[in-house]
Amino acid sequence: MNDSPIFHLAIPIKDIEQAKEFYAQGLGCQIGRTSAQAVIFQFFGHQVVAHLTHQEMTPQKGIYPRHFGLVFQQESDWVTLWEQVQEKKLSVYEPARVRFQGELTEHSTFFLVDPFGNLLEFKYYRHPEAIFGATELNIIGDST
Repeated sequence: MNDSPIFHLAIPIKDIEQAKEFYAQGLGCQIGRTSAQAVIFQFFGHQVVAHLTHQEMTPQKGIYPRHFGLVFQQESDWVTLWEQVQEKKLSVYEPARVRFQGELTEHSTFFLVDPFGNLLEFKYYRHPEAIFGATELNIIGDST
């Protein structure tokens, strides 16, 4: 591991084995510590902890306000994951497409939904400066 901080995210789940199937077998995440209440995944170098909940999990309508995922720095990595998703027949919420074509914020994206309604976005920006820069623009996501 390098000296850069890693991101930590806790998500709700209803079933440990289903979570392992989606995240480990489907996306290729390594499984870390597991208990009767939670499982840790190495999510592309980051820590996602899936906690069992007995609370009602109401699926949100649309991709906003909540989702998580990755921004790939190499388009080939994004393409490889999209091909894996199709091969493994993971639940696609929104298929691969290009958003904001021809704009500085142009990016390829697709959304998955895990068995518990958590939405995941995976994207690749055509212009890397749009990831954190392009502050002169006031466009973030689609209009809601």
